[in-house]
Amino acid sequence: MAGPMKWDEYGAKCRENGNLAMEVFVCFTTPVQPGPPPPDVMAEHKAYIAALETSGKVFLAGPLSNAEGTHMSGAGMIVFAASSVAEAAALAENDPIHKAGIRNFTIQAWRLNEGAPLPGIRLSNRTFDYG
Repeated sequence: MAGPMKWDEYGAKCRENGNLAMEVFVCFTTPVQPGPPPPDVMAEHKAYIAALETSGKVFLAGPLSNAEGTHMSGAGMIVFAASSVAEAAALAENDPIHKAGIRNFTIQAWRLNEGAPLPGIRLSNRTFDYG
């Protein structure tokens, strides 16, 4: 029985099949203790993420709800447009909310193959409908 396919091999197969296969890095950030972070640290975090967005290093970011979708969970997700897991981890480590020890994080690579993140954009076949 063969083991799991290597990540880069999978990306090459996706591209062969016409998918975008863009690699980004998802940072799941979770609170260390319940309750909102201090307002000053949250302001620094938001400014840091905005600066990374301006520099092209943040693809998407935002808070996550609880399982029912009714309340803030204190967790969040940041999708980094980085060149490697190591670069994404360094970006996350430098986030003021992580530096202050208020949240922990994990990083995973993600291949963008399908979806329509903006009207007209289709990742599955790398098209943009100007219509």
